[in-house]
Amino acid sequence: MARYWFISAPLHGHLDWGGFLKTAQALQQRDHEVLWLSEAPIGAAVVAAGVPFLPITRTGWLWPPPPAPDLSTLAPQQAVMLRYRRALDTWLSEDLVGEAVGVLLEAARTHGAPDVIVTDPFLSAAALAAESLGVTLAVCGWPAQRELNDEFLFPVQKSLGQESRGRIDRLCARYGLRGTYFAEGPTPSILSPRLHICYFNDEWYQADRETILPQTLYVGGAPRPLTEPPPAWLTAIPAEQPLALITLGSVFTGDLGFFSWAAQAAARTGYVPVVVIGRNPIAPEKKAELKAALPPQTRLLNWVPFELVLPRVRLIVHHGGMGTTHAAVIHGIPQMAVPHAADQRGNARRIAQAKVGLNLTAHDVKHGALLQGAKALTADVRVQETAWRLAADFAALGGAARAAEALEALL
Repeated sequence: MARYWFISAPLHGHLDWGGFLKTAQALQQRDHEVLWLSEAPIGAAVVAAGVPFLPITRTGWLWPPPPAPDLSTLAPQQAVMLRYRRALDTWLSEDLVGEAVGVLLEAARTHGAPDVIVTDPFLSAAALAAESLGVTLAVCGWPAQRELNDEFLFPVQKSLGQESRGRIDRLCARYGLRGTYFAEGPTPSILSPRLHICYFNDEWYQADRETILPQTLYVGGAPRPLTEPPPAWLTAIPAEQPLALITLGSVFTGDLGFFSWAAQAAARTGYVPVVVIGRNPIAPEKKAELKAALPPQTRLLNWVPFELVLPRVRLIVHHGGMGTTHAAVIHGIPQMAVPHAADQRGNARRIAQAKVGLNLTAHDVKHGALLQGAKALTADVRVQETAWRLAADFAALGGAARAAEALEALL
């Protein structure tokens, strides 16, 4: 029996990545000792999944971020630089990451060090703590990628890359480390030399193949067998009525216009819209305004269990989050993605490249593309056939069970 620490940012989306939490469960089923470390807000979800949870005061992740300034008053280059810097501050704030490393090292002294630390792709403190403890680091949810050469970077990327390197170097100096688990190129990121588990497949990253490193393992995934009945609101909808799920995940939940436009497009195409507005509360008056703008047959919910609802869904309209994208793929559902930030743009691009859906911009949405896209995806049987084939390919790779085997092999 080995001891595994799973460490994530304190956001529900960071439990997923296509199978992160499921991988912890799979290791438990193989009689290993598993402990999940993060801040308290996600503790209930981890415990509900049957995984022991250790609440810690710091993970190094800046959340919520400070209020965004009015970018319309800035020159375009300044606005882009500010967006990049805010993203950098989220995962690599020196003060917060430094505190989190100390918290993790104290947890190791108190509870015993693990044999392997398994981290989400953006938790810098986990990488530094693993090196300090002398234990193996594995990354879940993101392929290992070769760093780009300076010549391929925009000036803003070069500038932020230099700033990232400076922050990592200072954190390493504070703890007497070499930065073993960080890439050495111009845009440093967390990099395990042993194992990166990706819950997609090689085809999904077809446009990036030249940059993918060999320690990447594609494990795909598949829906779990249903072990509980669907919710009452779902069984009340006649089985012959197709559903369209509309969500912005757990973070970008304030875009109420998106929800209403997507629901109207879905209803006009013949779907029953299921609008999921996320766990972040919105003001009652805003929720009332949204409800008034939705088609009458819409189901408006804060959260839905994907494994129970997606078997009934025939179209997903979402933000391009990795967990939502993966869930759509393994259920063989055509999708429309409207990315809002960060990795969502890459996910939306890959949805289109895989020919299982559309990649739309906010500009497209404002000009009616949601309705056009819903009609096009519904009418084109080839998209549905491609989505089913891709789901079968993912299932053949083994999912969380294969990921658990790979983590065992590290020892």
